[in-house]
Amino acid sequence: MGSSTRGSGARGVVSMIVVAAVAVVSVGCTSSEPSDPTSSVTSVAGTAASSPSSSAVTPSPVAACGSAQLDEMTLRQKLAQLVVVGVTGAADAQAIVDSEQIGGIFVGSWTDKSILTSGAAARISQSSPIPLMVTVDQEGGRVSRLSGLGIDSPSARVLAQTRTPAQVRDLAASTGRQLRELGVTVDFAPVVDVSDEADGEVIGDRSFSNDPAVVTEYAQAYAEGLASAGITPVFKHFPGHGHGSGDSHLGVVVTPPLSTLENSDLVPYRTLLQDPGPAAVMMGHLIVPGLTGPETPSSISPRAYGMLRTGKPYGGPAYNGVVFTDDLSGMAAISARYPIEQAAPMAIRAGADVALWLSTDRVPAVLDTLEQQVASNRLTEQRVDRSVVRVLRSKGVLTC
Repeated sequence: MGSSTRGSGARGVVSMIVVAAVAVVSVGCTSSEPSDPTSSVTSVAGTAASSPSSSAVTPSPVAACGSAQLDEMTLRQKLAQLVVVGVTGAADAQAIVDSEQIGGIFVGSWTDKSILTSGAAARISQSSPIPLMVTVDQEGGRVSRLSGLGIDSPSARVLAQTRTPAQVRDLAASTGRQLRELGVTVDFAPVVDVSDEADGEVIGDRSFSNDPAVVTEYAQAYAEGLASAGITPVFKHFPGHGHGSGDSHLGVVVTPPLSTLENSDLVPYRTLLQDPGPAAVMMGHLIVPGLTGPETPSSISPRAYGMLRTGKPYGGPAYNGVVFTDDLSGMAAISARYPIEQAAPMAIRAGADVALWLSTDRVPAVLDTLEQQVASNRLTEQRVDRSVVRVLRSKGVLTC
């Protein structure tokens, strides 16, 4: 998500007391992977892709934290918290929040930016029983969705070449304060991809460097700057898009084998996720030999989520923060095979906490499918609860 082609075709919670402030559908799925990474006790191995019966991560029980809030929520209200969708403007956002009490909105290149400048996004969030994630792609460089509002900065590659990490931290903090004033709460940045692509390629100058150590240092500084301003940073695109075979906006992308990613693309995550603070992670649409199935992008791969959650086998820490999918409706790596009514439940069932896509019209259908998945026990309510708790923690609704 977030390349220069991103969003070009995208035109088209509850009645509870908040105590603190603030799915694979079987039709059409050809994945040979296990359907739920929280269904058994084995960890990911480098050869896991050849073992359909293996599962990715041991489930942890839903913590007592959040139990009161969860008890007050209907199943549909819980599922709606796992949805963030693009909106055309304030009226579109208000309508979907009123009707389905979704977890968040995405302000894209096509969105009427008066939703931010008028204060509408903040008002809609504040009037919702559970505040929204108000999300945006604001990386700097080519991916500066709010440059028209005066929010801009050089690309990641230029920053790493011309500024110190301390200066980048300060720049990100300034950007974060501007975002916060507009009502934005989540920025899908920084890019953690390790890449030597030419500047204009899908990752290209969006990457700080082809040196994992440089990427780690600068991504950490950028994330710290955003977080200091009250913005949730999002590391992307796990497990690494920087050396992929192409552009996931346009079609299937295959990365080097997992054994290669472990020494390059995955290296930054070993440090960044040791103490991620409020940072979330975005899962890319990437086929990884030795990890995912040969036709299963990581965004719908239980093994990819399992590797992120456990840190195995790439040697990273276990991660228990929010995991977003990359855009599920506007990127051909997914949308060419699965309509959103299939893709979003597939991603959530695989292990995503938040399914992200570009328009509001199919939200009811997606939630209908997710409810059906729970009713048929393809997706357990305990699994849903774990994600809801993560989302509510990220929003500040839960502080435990």
